[in-house]
Amino acid sequence: MYPFHPCCSCCCLLLFFSLGVHGVPKDPSAVPEQVHLSYPGEPGSMTVTWTTWVPTYSEVQFGLQLSGPLPLRAQGTVSPFVDGGFLRRKLYIHRVTLQGLLPGVQYVYRCGSSRGWSRRFRFRALKNGPHWSPRLAVFGDLGADNPRALPRLRRDTQQGMYDAVLHVGDFAYNMDQDNARVGDAFMRLIEPVAASLPYMTCPGNHEERYNFSNYKARFSMPGNNEGLWYSWDVGPAHIISFSTEVYFYLHYGRHLVERQFHWLERDLQKANKNRAARPWIITMGHRPMYCSNADVDDCTWHESKVRKGLFGNLFGLEDLFYKYGVDLQLWAHEHSYERLWPIYNYQVFNGSREMPYTNPRGPVHIITGSAGCEERLTRFTLFPRPWSAVRVKEYGYTRLHILNGTHVHIQQVSDDQVSEGCLCHRPE
Repeated sequence: MYPFHPCCSCCCLLLFFSLGVHGVPKDPSAVPEQVHLSYPGEPGSMTVTWTTWVPTYSEVQFGLQLSGPLPLRAQGTVSPFVDGGFLRRKLYIHRVTLQGLLPGVQYVYRCGSSRGWSRRFRFRALKNGPHWSPRLAVFGDLGADNPRALPRLRRDTQQGMYDAVLHVGDFAYNMDQDNARVGDAFMRLIEPVAASLPYMTCPGNHEERYNFSNYKARFSMPGNNEGLWYSWDVGPAHIISFSTEVYFYLHYGRHLVERQFHWLERDLQKANKNRAARPWIITMGHRPMYCSNADVDDCTWHESKVRKGLFGNLFGLEDLFYKYGVDLQLWAHEHSYERLWPIYNYQVFNGSREMPYTNPRGPVHIITGSAGCEERLTRFTLFPRPWSAVRVKEYGYTRLHILNGTHVHIQQVSDDQVSEGCLCHRPE
């Protein structure tokens, strides 16, 4: 396990950003929009996804020079997506995977076809192997309205501060709203970040409409489970993304709970066998097992569904994650930030009183759902629970720096006031 220590706080300016919701252009356009990247899981690769309003060829042109011709070409596929709203709006989702990328090298690219091209974007290919220090931006619950953390996130991205983004559920509020026009607006809004960094996602409750169809169509995650659950390696970490929502929307198929659970167990078994190369196992799922917010969400109940499973004893995740030594669990859903002491079954398992996150005997939970949405921030209970280390009711997001095989640094950046941080350390 790996731990955390308080670190210096810094003052942050409060920034506001708003975006009107726009519909489809009057004349259906073949010009790409809503461009975003994802890492398909294979070293030296990157997937580019974008939207047009008419079916066109799917091509990415890329190279190393900021100006001039882009000599490299890659082709892909286009798939129609029909939103479930009453207008049955049709979008065309394009996917192209670039291969043979040189690790750590910056590439320039544009996507589209002879009928229209995007502007040029830049990204840096992920480095290979476990011996480097990935820097990740982590958050959930970011909407098209009131996206408070977005200005800083865009600036940080432009300054090259991150290698990837983890969006832990709840997009746009909601992507299906107004016949999916809100989803279009959000994808345009996030483009300056997501077209420059691998934008890795998991589903939240606000993606539920039409069996998560907007989520499944718009994002291109590794594996063959429509982005509902998957895993990937980055530096010394193995990151697992999964759906907490299968426990709550059983009308889409109770079998999904069992399928995901068994997939998680197999993946965790493989990850443990690979601990020598990638010591850290990190999970991300939308609804937390624990929280001390003043509402009636699942995490406020002692026997939460995510923690204990269906009917309190079927396919619960806390025992599974504890059994296989998951080090860090990332959550959102609550519109606040909360860091827990190392915990299992409501017991605190600090490494020591002086250094609680040094070699902890239980996983560390981070809830980071305050990036900004129309539902505003979530209140906490008056008194913190004994397992709650830090609670912050401010807009912001989390910086996760996986330093090496023994240390991880976590910092919560506040867009209201101050930041807080901690260091997680595991044995050599």
